[in-house]
Amino acid sequence: MWKKCYSLDQTIQAYILQGLAFIGNPQALDLFVEIVGTEVANYCQGNVRRIAASGLGRIGSTSSNPQIIHRASETLKWALLNPQDWGLRYTAAACLQKIATPLAKMALHQALKQEDDKVVLSRISVAINSIE
Repeated sequence: MWKKCYSLDQTIQAYILQGLAFIGNPQALDLFVEIVGTEVANYCQGNVRRIAASGLGRIGSTSSNPQIIHRASETLKWALLNPQDWGLRYTAAACLQKIATPLAKMALHQALKQEDDKVVLSRISVAINSIE
């Protein structure tokens, strides 16, 4: 169902994801990981992926389960370091700031060295400064 983000139902799907992201229920973790990940990169527009990344940030920053936090952080790390979508990288930086684990800090420092976009670079700097 979620691989059909290009359909006319994309707006409805985005609203559903936005609701799930706001709630931050860990049961949505797999869905958010799938949407952010490389598998759906060619199917979904950026706004859907950014909403899913925000959901991962909410889940990772409110969970007490180390496995959930790690999985959310790893996916956000990938989103920060790999996609061409600067908006997704920006969102990932903000979400990693909320999670604020050693893994999140490491990913932000790594991104600081490789990021070319000035806006994303600025957001990464803000995230690092707030964590340290």
